[in-house]
Amino acid sequence: MAGAQEHERADAARNRRRLLDAAGRLVAERGVANVTMEAVAAAAEVGKGTVFRRFGDRAGLMNALINHTETDLQEAFLHGPPPLGPGGDPVERLVAFGHARLEMVDLHGEVLRAAESCAEKRLAHPTRGVHATHVASLLRDAGVSGDVQLLTDSLLATLDASLVWHQNHVLGMPLARIADGWTDLVHRVTRC
Repeated sequence: MAGAQEHERADAARNRRRLLDAAGRLVAERGVANVTMEAVAAAAEVGKGTVFRRFGDRAGLMNALINHTETDLQEAFLHGPPPLGPGGDPVERLVAFGHARLEMVDLHGEVLRAAESCAEKRLAHPTRGVHATHVASLLRDAGVSGDVQLLTDSLLATLDASLVWHQNHVLGMPLARIADGWTDLVHRVTRC
């Protein structure tokens, strides 16, 4: 997660960058739905098995693509200035976290949805664990009592990329409305 150092051989790191560069180009050219592991292998000029060994499956590849953006978000809420970063009111920080996540979904929603396509992997992914720890900590700091873990899961569910995409693209809700709904929900949950 943010600040974590990956320890990999120099050639493995180069191959990883090459694969992710190829995947990024393909997403930009074709859209996420049209990017296959085979296409990434061909674009990176490696064997298909290399891509599968490196990322496991398509969801793993999509997770790797969003890693950089996720690292930026984590750095902001762990070390950045308030209201998102430390030092601010916990309720304001929670509101800011949701708004930042919604912005990330708006910018990278197609890749996020592909990365989150497997519920078991999505819910067990370390990124979700970092988000859950952060949200639970802010709820406790705000003096919220009750089942903080369940409240954390409920709040995070509203930031799910597939749900936000559905609300925005299928139901026609502007992102500003979704963000206002997040703010309202946070204020309701944090009333003690």
